Amino acid sequence: MKSAAIFGGTGLIGSKLISELNMNPTYAHIFSFERKSEPNSLGKLEILPLSAEHITFPSTLVDSVFCCIGTTMKKAGSQKAFRAVDYNLVLKIAQAAKANGVKNFVVVSSIGANAKSNNFYLKVKGEMEQALSSIGFEHLVIVRPSLLLGKRKETRISEGLGKVFFKLFSFIFVDSLAKYKGIEAHDVAKAMIFAAQNSTESVITLESNNLQDIADEYTNR
Repeated sequence: MKSAAIFGGTGLIGSKLISELNMNPTYAHIFSFERKSEPNSLGKLEILPLSAEHITFPSTLVDSVFCCIGTTMKKAGSQKAFRAVDYNLVLKIAQAAKANGVKNFVVVSSIGANAKSNNFYLKVKGEMEQALSSIGFEHLVIVRPSLLLGKRKETRISEGLGKVFFKLFSFIFVDSLAKYKGIEAHDVAKAMIFAAQNSTESVITLESNNLQDIADEYTNR
């Protein structure tokens, strides 16, 4: 039996991960690190406090870490604050995971992530990917979903318009454009779990179309 830790479990992908892991008999323990929740236990799920200053892993050996930590420029308020979450905190989590013997680290990045990008958001995501690649996990899985489909707790007007567009014109996202097609958050979660269990590469990057293919295989097992 395995155990998993989730960082960002209150977000769209993170919440779907918790649901999928709860139904997965392979995992006996699920630890969700959350900044705004009180410590609590429910079945095999245990909620633990998340501190940006010090990441403390449970005494139970954690096989896989799923990192869904991320914010937006609007929420962060500045480039410095954004980088503190999407780069510094993610890197700190990864370093703590490596120090605690975690073999599989699965992280949510972004489509278009590139350390050389002129776009600040994509540049930070790309730099984060590079930093994680140098830590030396046995298996590092980087997922780059396109527009996430699914109901969020908060409303994002531009994202809502994007979802309408993707649903109306999904037929154009084929071949070289396939990776830009929107994807359901629960499919991303399924693909992340499958990749954590089955990846044989030291570092692998999965675009949206790869995630969809894996999720379909996971569902049909």
